[in-house]
Amino acid sequence: MSIKKYPDVPKKPKSGVSRRGFMRGVGIGGGAVGSGILEQEAPAQEAGKFIGPGAVAITLKINGKPQNLSVEPRVTLLDALRNRLDLTGAKKVCDRATCGACTVIVDKKVVYSCTVLAIDAQGKDIQTIEGISTGTKLHPVSAAFVNHDAQQCGYCTPGFVMAAKGFLDTHPNPTLEQAEKGLCGNLCRCGTYVGMKKAVLEAAKEMRGGRNA
Repeated sequence: MSIKKYPDVPKKPKSGVSRRGFMRGVGIGGGAVGSGILEQEAPAQEAGKFIGPGAVAITLKINGKPQNLSVEPRVTLLDALRNRLDLTGAKKVCDRATCGACTVIVDKKVVYSCTVLAIDAQGKDIQTIEGISTGTKLHPVSAAFVNHDAQQCGYCTPGFVMAAKGFLDTHPNPTLEQAEKGLCGNLCRCGTYVGMKKAVLEAAKEMRGGRNA
C-alpha cells in the first residue's frame, strides 16, 4: 500500500469559493495550493489583511517541543527546519516532491516537507529523524538500516527512515512486497533497495517486541 507524501488536493474548490476569488488568492499566495492554505480566502479578505510578504512569527511543534521562529509566508517547512532551526536530517535534494529525501511525519502522515509551507504547519505535530531516537539508542528502523547496509551516500537515508517508520506505524506486520510499496515514494541513487526492504521487515519484528507474525 503506497503512502501519500503530500496532502490531498481537492479536484474542485469548496462550495462558496468562486473561480475569480480562487485566482485572486493564487496571485497573493502563489505556490501554496498544495499545502491547503488557499482553501479558504474569506477570513483574510473580510479582515482586510493578508499575511506577508515580510517575516511573521510562528510556532511549530517539532519532536514534541514548541519552536518559535520568524519566517516569510513563502518559506517551506523543509527550509525552516534546516535554515532556521538547524534540524538538518531532512535533506534538500530535488526540492520538487520527487525524491523523498525531505520526508518527515506530520500529524502521523508521511509528507514531503518541501511541499508544506512552514506557516501552514502550525498546530500540527511534526516529527523529524532527530526526534525518533531515545537518548543514544537508535530507533529500530535506524538500527535495521545499519544492520542491512541500507545506506551508502546517505542523502536519501533520513527520508527513507522516516518513510519506513511512518509505514510501520500503520502497517506493523508487512510482507516484503508491502514494504516495497510502502517505500515507493522515495528514491535512492545508490540502489540500496534490497537492504532497505529487509531493514523494514527486521524493524517491524523489533517493534513488535521480537515476535514473529
